[in-house]
Amino acid sequence: MDPYAALRIREFNIFLGARFAMVFAWAMQFIVIEWQVYSLTKDPLSLGIIGLMEVIPAVSMALFAGHIVDQREKRNLLIKCLFGFSVISLGLFVLSWPDLSTKVSSKTILWSIYVLVFFGGIVRAFLGPTIFSLMALLVPKKLYPNAATWSSTTWQLASVLGPATAGFSISLIGVHWSMCLIFCCTLIALTAISKISRKPILNPKIGEPVFQSLKEGIQFVFKTKAILGALTLDMIAVLFGGAVALLPIYAQDILHVGAEGFGILRAAPAVGAALTMVGSTRFPLYKNAGKKLLFAIFFFGVCIIVFGLSTSFWLSVGALFISGAVDGISMIIRQTILQLKTPDHMRGRVASVNSMFVGSSNELGAFESGATAKLMGTVTAVVFGGCMTILTVGITTFALPSFRRLDLRKDIDEYAVTE
Repeated sequence: MDPYAALRIREFNIFLGARFAMVFAWAMQFIVIEWQVYSLTKDPLSLGIIGLMEVIPAVSMALFAGHIVDQREKRNLLIKCLFGFSVISLGLFVLSWPDLSTKVSSKTILWSIYVLVFFGGIVRAFLGPTIFSLMALLVPKKLYPNAATWSSTTWQLASVLGPATAGFSISLIGVHWSMCLIFCCTLIALTAISKISRKPILNPKIGEPVFQSLKEGIQFVFKTKAILGALTLDMIAVLFGGAVALLPIYAQDILHVGAEGFGILRAAPAVGAALTMVGSTRFPLYKNAGKKLLFAIFFFGVCIIVFGLSTSFWLSVGALFISGAVDGISMIIRQTILQLKTPDHMRGRVASVNSMFVGSSNELGAFESGATAKLMGTVTAVVFGGCMTILTVGITTFALPSFRRLDLRKDIDEYAVTE
């Protein structure tokens, strides 16, 4: 297969550019918020609260959002999501104004940040399913694996540059102007998406009652063992392997590397994942996908343990880099499973369930890491998370033997024949 096949489609390239700007802004914003909040409180639990404030609306509205996405035109819906994101970024820019701290208490600023993060969770509930559904309308089905790889690679590249830029920009221009840069990126993404044409609504059940629609989506996920296994495995691994939420503590109090080192640590997993994804365009991962996913998450847990115990900056960077590389394998396989196994008219609802299982587990993992760090100490909390990830792989390996044998070559061959 041509490794650049999806890139030869103009609107898919525009989509990738918009996604890069959007993820870059989102990743950078989260890092800047983490830094500002921990600087205000010096409390590890406050880092967990950031994740909790975003995950509550993201989870509670996810299924409803999936129903709306399946009922609406995807391009315009994405424009509305990006507009909401830009308003939130503008609000954070105002809250980080240096003169504001002399007029408003730190507690007021802190809770105002939490409120904006909460509204960001609402936007994210719609954002993930909309992006997933729109991408499927931009490329032929036979190119789904290739498109999913490039889309995930773009996501990871933005995740590399976003945190790294955040770390250095905090040091060079401060939190306030870093927020300004984030706001500009949201406007770039908004402009790019407007260049994509409106797409048809493929759902034959327009106007279907909400609860009936949600029931159908949930039943599909639980009946499709490949999707259920991939989502469950990744959710638990991410939930207990959320060590990145504690990176401000490692950078400031354990490794003593400051904002620049924090940016490097935060970017290291994304660098590893991005390299894995670029390589996967030439060496596809759909053969023996189940076994590869299990091995990837096992080694992810090992890397988290090494990072938790390390007192060397470069060993920590290396452990995070490898964790990102194997996590990249997991992400590509999971996205390929979702694209190949999901019917067009159910993409929004399935993507919403995915966001509940996996996407939101990042924030729940952040809260879990912050809470366990408060209770048992930072290092112990990270090592505990890595051990739980490895335990999850062992349970899944024996509990779901059909998942171990999962191979996606047949699905890809069928699409190639039909198109």
